Amino acid sequence: MNLHISRPAALTSLALAMAASYAHAEPIAGTVLVTATRSPQPLADVISDSVTISAEQIAESGAGSIVDLLQRQRGIEIARTGGPGTNSTVFIRGANSNQNVVLVDGVRIGSSTTGAANWSALPLTSIDHIEIVYGPLSSLYGADAIGGVIQIFTKKGKGAPAFTAFAGYGTDNTREGDVSVSGATGGEHSISYAISAGKEKSDSFSATRPTIGKSYNADKDGYDRESAAAQFSLRLAEGHEAGAMLLHSKLDSQYDNGPSPYDVRSHAKLENASVYSKNQILPIWQSLVQYSQAKDDGANYSSASAFGYSQANTKQTDFTWQNDVQIGADVLQLLYDHRKEEVQTSGFTLDASQRTTNSLAASYNARRGDNLFNASVRRDKSVYGGKNTGSIGYGYTFTQALRATASYGTSFRAPTFNELYYPGYGNDKNKPELGKNAEIGLRYDNGTTALSASYYHNRLTDLLVNTTPCPYAGDYSYGCAYNVNHALLEGLTMAASQQLGRFNLSANIDLQDPKDETSDKRLQRRAKKHANLMADYSAGALKAGVEIELSGDRYEDSANTVRMGGYGLVNLYATYHFNRDWSALVRWNNIGDKQYDLARNYTTPTSKLFAGIRYGYK
Repeated sequence: MNLHISRPAALTSLALAMAASYAHAEPIAGTVLVTATRSPQPLADVISDSVTISAEQIAESGAGSIVDLLQRQRGIEIARTGGPGTNSTVFIRGANSNQNVVLVDGVRIGSSTTGAANWSALPLTSIDHIEIVYGPLSSLYGADAIGGVIQIFTKKGKGAPAFTAFAGYGTDNTREGDVSVSGATGGEHSISYAISAGKEKSDSFSATRPTIGKSYNADKDGYDRESAAAQFSLRLAEGHEAGAMLLHSKLDSQYDNGPSPYDVRSHAKLENASVYSKNQILPIWQSLVQYSQAKDDGANYSSASAFGYSQANTKQTDFTWQNDVQIGADVLQLLYDHRKEEVQTSGFTLDASQRTTNSLAASYNARRGDNLFNASVRRDKSVYGGKNTGSIGYGYTFTQALRATASYGTSFRAPTFNELYYPGYGNDKNKPELGKNAEIGLRYDNGTTALSASYYHNRLTDLLVNTTPCPYAGDYSYGCAYNVNHALLEGLTMAASQQLGRFNLSANIDLQDPKDETSDKRLQRRAKKHANLMADYSAGALKAGVEIELSGDRYEDSANTVRMGGYGLVNLYATYHFNRDWSALVRWNNIGDKQYDLARNYTTPTSKLFAGIRYGYK
């Protein structure tokens, strides 16, 4: 691996910098994470490398989409085939989109045919905060949690009634508006509620460049996204709560398929619904039962004829029973999960349309003085066979602000319906991809200064790739999905933040080598180096900031012959609070009007300006 940096030297230097300031350390801020252990846990007790994007950060960012927001986080790269409404891919630590798990309020989302979440259809307007946990979490969440888990939390009601409304306008005739109401009643049987709705529409720009050839069309490829979300909960008695969560989002977007006068479109619809019961059965035993259903519907209209229409609808139904048992200061977690996936298609026919997965898991989290420990095991069984995964982690707290961690975990990715059953491509003999990850980390946070470094080594085997000629018997004229490749996701992630009076400074950098070991080539659309630099300044009602996004070169093809150059982008933003209820924001992205590639021959946003005004009371 050629990271152009001595890994031991980098970690040693960071450790020395941390140790030099530990004498004045204060406790780590009281942030609570849920995703790292499936239960609320103070950040000070979390061993896994993680990031939280708060509601305040989302509101002040002026980001146009979840993908734009994620792109600024360490360990994450994106690829997109055009503007905000087009197909997006999110890589975590070099792992592909279908090697990561995405949750919305604990409900897994994504297409069973592609294995990836539809990022473009997810609304930003309904989100309260986001948690990102890096590394393998298959022993907690099952299949596909190789690179990490991203959990999106929608808005939840609490306290006095609150109301917010936002309206914004920007380049490309981009319009955005959303409203939300939330709150909670008092008394023995309190009710909390949160309801939000939003709409975004833009004329956007052509998704392709003329260099793409026959698919190019000079027209504008706009999008129209509508969304709504709701959460309700009822306190039945002390320690007993029941609730429901809903999310609906619909995306209508245009894309290019040649100079045909026909309006080529893609329709996507996400629908999540869940009900739960949280019960304190005994003083040491808390039970959570959740039933959920997640739908991911997608259709493409590439011509006026019936032959230009294709559709793939996925429905995932989950039943989960989680039990957290307090054993002194430790927590034993026992989990049962039953998931059923169903697929309906038009324009093509899969050889099978449903599968079920049954899972049992156990984890143990402990703290003994300055020592942190966790371990977890899981068994998943489905049509691709039974898979066992596990993880173990250890952390040592030198001071209240300084910690060192080490962990090891196994993971797997289940073959998608396309890789198993798509005619002329899939084969039901395909096996899951397997991962083995080891990592070490250092973290320091005294409330004003934060430093972190994580080195990871994630070896993947039995990667499913399109192989030509196909080794399976049958009609595979264009190749097939086959377990043949090995890959190594190795890297060093470092981050730092500092408060200096009215200034907040932060930076992160990833030095990585995501490599296909079978061909000795770098994995597609992934850079060896990428970084973010951010600074903001607050003065009374005004807050202004600058962001710099940097990326090294990437390759569009697996043979590493089609190179996409590196790039650097500069974004500016500002928010101003007129009073307690009214505020305004303005954001100027890509102020240098830089032309760059996230996917070869597909356009990326040029210099864009967006402004909006927000009203809210509580």
